[in-house]
Amino acid sequence: MSIEQLTDFFLWCSVINFSILMWWFAFIVLARDWVFRVHSRWFKISTEELNSFHYKAMAAYKIAIFMLNIVPYIALRIII
Repeated sequence: MSIEQLTDFFLWCSVINFSILMWWFAFIVLARDWVFRVHSRWFKISTEELNSFHYKAMAAYKIAIFMLNIVPYIALRIII
C-alpha cells in the first residue's frame, strides 16, 4: 500500500467517522424524547444521566477520531 493510498484511507475514515458523529448529535437533539424512552425501558436512568452519558461518549468518540484518523492523516500529508 502506497503512502498516497494510506493518506486517502485516513481521509475517508475521518469523513465517515465525523459523519457518524454528526448523525449521532442530530439524532440526540431531534429525537431526545424517543431516545430517552427507549433507553429508560432497558435501564433505570434519568434524563440528566442519559444526556451526560451521550455528551461524554461523543467527546470520547471525537477525541478518538482526532487521534486515530486526523493525526495520522496530517502526519502522512507532511511527509508526502
